Amino acid sequence: MTDTVTLPLSFQHIECQLNQGIGELILNRVEKHNAFDEVMINEMITAIEFFANNETCHQLILRANGKNFSAGADLNWMRKQAQMDFEQNLDDAHELAKLMHVLDKFPKPTIALVNGAAFGGALGLICCCDIAIANERASFCLSEVKLGLIPAVISPYVVRAMGNRQARRYMLTAERFSADVALAHQVIHEINDDLDAAAKPFIDAFNANSPQGMAWVKTLVSHLEDGVINDDTLAYTSEQIARIRVSDEGQEGLNAFFEKRPAAWTTASKNNNDKSPQASTKTAAQGVQ
Repeated sequence: MTDTVTLPLSFQHIECQLNQGIGELILNRVEKHNAFDEVMINEMITAIEFFANNETCHQLILRANGKNFSAGADLNWMRKQAQMDFEQNLDDAHELAKLMHVLDKFPKPTIALVNGAAFGGALGLICCCDIAIANERASFCLSEVKLGLIPAVISPYVVRAMGNRQARRYMLTAERFSADVALAHQVIHEINDDLDAAAKPFIDAFNANSPQGMAWVKTLVSHLEDGVINDDTLAYTSEQIARIRVSDEGQEGLNAFFEKRPAAWTTASKNNNDKSPQASTKTAAQGVQ
């Protein structure tokens, strides 16, 4: 097992750590309810890109310190935006768009653990993650229209998560909605006041699965987002399964299955080679890297 890795990163508004293959990006602007500004956005982009390129990071958890996940946009940042011209606002918006994009396209599994309020851009981050878990007191809001604005940059991810009809409602009304409503509309997957306990089954599942397979699944699902099934779709999906079957990791997974042993990427394979195949296989399903 790997121990905690010291990261070559220093931030003002977030914290990062990497322990046993699990990267954590922690919003840490508690006095401002973890509100976004240009500094925090840039720091999150840097951290996500670091974890994406770090071979010892196998999954990423997004969470926040304090009582709330994030209040959305920082007021001082919004004042600056009001004084910017179009080109400056375009550059500023592009950075937030980049943040959403790099998280959405992160090549490893991502889990959002949501405590308390998650407003505006924070809801976009949650919708970019593969798994989202919230506590009972979590609340959500797309309040931009109250300020004469629109949730433009986050809209592709929010609409994808909750659907066009529900997104229209909550973007138009700017009403708050509860964790129960977020669960019903597929913004989150579970509600649990013990966020760490709720995350553990997902962490264990990801640790047991092929890193390459999970990365390719994310690319596959992204490619199929338009819902069109035609000859190009058939060609693409056929090519993908053929390529991964003959890849090194695909071959290892198939051979491990038929030989009744844990695959090379699992902790069981690395640490329990002295155990019987049956015992090792059970551990592989439960192991944590």
